[in-house]
Amino acid sequence: MGEKTEKITIRVSPETAERLKLRAEAERTTVTALLTEAAERDPRLELAAARFRELMRSGLVEEFAAAFPDEEPDAADRSGSKAA
Repeated sequence: MGEKTEKITIRVSPETAERLKLRAEAERTTVTALLTEAAERDPRLELAAARFRELMRSGLVEEFAAAFPDEEPDAADRSGSKAA
């Protein structure tokens, strides 16, 4: 099975909904796929990813981990939960 997804709801005008359905049909895809592709192309998402990569390279992450060891995720569990 594919990767886990999350369901969200958006509101669009009836005209926009119809255009999305027609485009999805013409491209033999789904409205979900169209909207996901559009969201992933959003340059604001890439900017956030670039800033995150910069932070990771800066060494500040290691400094934070050393300063706040109780906030460091368990190395075996990268889900973001606190270490036991």
